[in-house]
Parts: sequence; C-alpha cells; structure tokens
Amino acid sequence: MESQSEVKASFRLMLVASLLTLALWFIPFAGVITWPIVQFATLVHETGHALAALATSGMVRRVTLDWNGNGATLSAGGWTLVVASAGYLATMLYGSGLLLALRRARNARIAAAVTAALFLFITVFFGGNLLAWLVGLFFGVGGLLLAWKAKPKVAHFVMSFLAVQCVLNALYDLRVLLFLSASDSGVHTDAQVMAAATNGFIPAIVWALGWSVLAVAMLGATLMIYYRSLRRRAEMAEPMMPYLLPDHASDMAQPHL
Repeated sequence: MESQSEVKASFRLMLVASLLTLALWFIPFAGVITWPIVQFATLVHETGHALAALATSGMVRRVTLDWNGNGATLSAGGWTLVVASAGYLATMLYGSGLLLALRRARNARIAAAVTAALFLFITVFFGGNLLAWLVGLFFGVGGLLLAWKAKPKVAHFVMSFLAVQCVLNALYDLRVLLFLSASDSGVHTDAQVMAAATNGFIPAIVWALGWSVLAVAMLGATLMIYYRSLRRRAEMAEPMMPYLLPDHASDMAQPHL
C-alpha cells in the first residue's frame, strides 16, 4: 500500500505536470517542444489499435505515423468494435492507469520499462514508415534508459508528465473527433470505420459520443480513486486521542483514601 508521503508527492507531481502543460500552450513556438509528446500519445493510440487486433485474433500489417501528429494502423480480421474503439480509449486508459500506478514512486521505473517494451514490440514487428521507427525507437530506448539509469525522482516526474499528456491528448482528440463526426463525414476516422461496419445504422457521431462518455468516465473514476486515496491516507495519519477504558475511568474518578 502506498504511504501518505508517496501519495502526496505523486499528487504534487501531477499538479506540476498539469501546470507545465498549460504553460506550454501559451509559450510561442512551443510546438517544437510538444511535438514529441504528441507523437508519444499518437503511438499509444496506435498501439491500442494493434494490441486490440492481436487480442481478437486479427493481424496487424503495419503502424504508421505522420509528421502532423496523426497515425494509422492497418489490420485485418479481429473484432472491429474492439479494434476501432481501442485507440482513443487506450490512450485514456493508459494515462489514467499510469496516474494511479504512480501513487507509488517505485512503480515509475516499472511503467517506463513496460511502455518501452510495448513500443519496441510494435516498432520492430509492425513499424510501417520511417517516422514510426524514429518515434518508436526514441521512446522505446528512452524508456529503458529511464527505467534502468534515471534517478527515481526523475523517472517519477517524466512518467507523471507523460500520463497527464495522454489524458489531455485523449480529451482533445475526442473533441476533434466529435467535431469531424458532426460536420465532415468525408474524413476517415475510427468513428467512420464503426459507422461503415454497421452499414450506417449507428452513425459516426454516436460512436464518438460513446467513446467520449467512456473516456470521461474513466478519468472521473481515476480522480475519485485518487481523491479517496488522499483522504484515506490523511485520516490514517491523524493522531488518535488517548482514551480510558470505562472501568479505569471510573476508578480514576473516585478519590483514594
């Protein structure tokens, strides 16, 4: 079980990472700094598609990334509902799960190693273009170095920052998906894939809304668990007032002759 100091330190790191993210939005030319983070979140998204395809007996032919932050996973077979839904939901699930895991600082290195292993697996076996290889190797090798060589506090901060980025990117991408699903049916999106799979019976906007609701629910559950963890730790840290057993208290109330 995580200690009170661990939970509070993790909460402070999450706040710092969130504030840093907000600050980057207002810094001129900050896109140069945030571009690798966008590519990280995109790779998480595409990894979700690929793993979902493999988990439902499908095949993954290739995973590609674009310089503008988009990506694509070409797969065959598998359960379309799971594969198409896995991208946005996997990004939120990864970010939210990582925030919960990082309540214990020691989990940061484990999370970095697992993330690196997944990225290297996807890159080596399914990397479909140069950028996918560059991003996959950069974060894969970087994750291994973070897990084995970085100081615990550094690993904890970096993984907390990436967790916050994935959560925020998932929310932003779902907002864009909602807009595209409602205004431009010609754009190829995961929601359009599901609409085509149901022969238009369930339109893209419904799929986009459903994924958005699930993503927000995951984030809400994460914040609730985090809040309860802070409260539980705080209550356990409160000093207990000394008390007397009833018999002992009555004896003390009587004067001794």
